[in-house]
Amino acid sequence: MTNPDHTAASAPEPDHTATSAPEPDRPERTRKALIINIFRWVLIALVIAATVWQLVVNWDQVTRTVVAMQPARVSIAFVAVIAGILSSTMSWMVLVDELGVPIGVRRGGEVFLVGALGKYLPGSIWAYVLQIELGHRTGLARARVFTATVFNLAVILVAALVAASLSVPVLAADNADLPWLPWLYAILPFALIALHPKILTAITNFGFRILRRPLPDHPIRLRTVAKSLGFALLTYVFYGVHLWMLADTWEGLTFGPLLLCIGTMALAMVVGLVAFLLPSGIGAREFIIVAALSPVVGVGPATAYAAVSRLMFIAADLVTAGGSAIVAAVARRKVGAYHGDPGLGP
Repeated sequence: MTNPDHTAASAPEPDHTATSAPEPDRPERTRKALIINIFRWVLIALVIAATVWQLVVNWDQVTRTVVAMQPARVSIAFVAVIAGILSSTMSWMVLVDELGVPIGVRRGGEVFLVGALGKYLPGSIWAYVLQIELGHRTGLARARVFTATVFNLAVILVAALVAASLSVPVLAADNADLPWLPWLYAILPFALIALHPKILTAITNFGFRILRRPLPDHPIRLRTVAKSLGFALLTYVFYGVHLWMLADTWEGLTFGPLLLCIGTMALAMVVGLVAFLLPSGIGAREFIIVAALSPVVGVGPATAYAAVSRLMFIAADLVTAGGSAIVAAVARRKVGAYHGDPGLGP
């Protein structure tokens, strides 16, 4: 006979732990993150709508201006944009090479230029994330790319404020809606202090220790900072020549508008950098260009030049990114992989 007590004792007990508390649902976005995301997309929609409205209102003047553009000058303007992008790449590259075994322009250019396409996503931080990951894939430590990128931001900010001084007085005088422009220069002393080699070296060593990376074998040198700053200033000169080729439609090429265009493009880039929620500073950059050129050429033509400039920058970003990827592929085939930062994880 079967022992009922034994059967009861041997029966498996129900698993109360599985039913006593329901498994928590997958965490949803916080309300704060949701509000920020909604705000970002609403802001982008408003900026795009305002840009489209500006084009529609001034459509006749815009189309006449675009049709009247001289092909030779448009071509020079496009080449100037590419030259500015390459100069910006060199400004970043000299800082990357200062922090370790030089990677070279052929491979480093791919990291910077292909990664820079991330700026067209909402929140320009994606460009920096892509550059860090592309650098890691190439053989650069993430700490090295991140440090060089942060330092380069300080460099381009100083260079932009210096170059923008050519246009800020004119803009502030001609536009009653821009009284805040001179206040941008409150940032300049702090940015200049941050570029001191001793401060950069201290920040680098602290960051590399925290991330457990070998320290660079020498402190950051003043000549490297000066070289990076020089390339950054040259970037804004090229961008100014780009706008000058588009906008200076008077007989002959006059020097005064060139200085205004250099300062305008530098200021436009700073404002676009500050407006980081917008993809590549769209709208903010165009606002500065239109504000600077309208007193000289009129609102319609200024709007046309801003729109054409934006299209040229997009095309130039694609051309330089694609070209750098091809050059880097050839370099890897000829000289092999880069092994300057050993001990990198996957």
